[in-house]
Amino acid sequence: MNLAAAMFLSRAFGRTLFAAVRSKTYTSSSSAAAATASSSSSSANATQGHNPLHDFFEQHRSADDDKPLVYGRGWKASELRLKSWDDLHKLWYVLLKEKNMLMTQRQMLHAQNLRFAHPERLPKVRKSMCRIKHVLTERAIEEPDPRRSAEMKRMINAL
Repeated sequence: MNLAAAMFLSRAFGRTLFAAVRSKTYTSSSSAAAATASSSSSSANATQGHNPLHDFFEQHRSADDDKPLVYGRGWKASELRLKSWDDLHKLWYVLLKEKNMLMTQRQMLHAQNLRFAHPERLPKVRKSMCRIKHVLTERAIEEPDPRRSAEMKRMINAL
């Protein structure tokens, strides 16, 4: 099933039918993977490859889970000041991926006239991203070399 057909099904028939189609596709691909696994275990790992589009959707919980979901807090600027440039860079892309996943989920639910379960998560991610930019800007201002400072500011503004 291609992506356009999957998007059409999700809009036209809602979440239930789309989940049924996905599970049917998954069971047929997993049975083919099981047949392949008997012949070669390395090729079975290749057939069960990770689809990067699945990163735009949160993993669904089973109905048996009674525990309420608890999400973390945003990052404080004082905590971010202790991080290295590389750690902040990695954290920026983790937060960007989380923001994209939340916005995709919110838009998909909005299109189906469903409620976004935890709307407070998106502002936490956005504030953390703004705080990372603030900390990086502080570091760029404190840089004694004007060329390096200008280069750092250009990189920060490109984020």
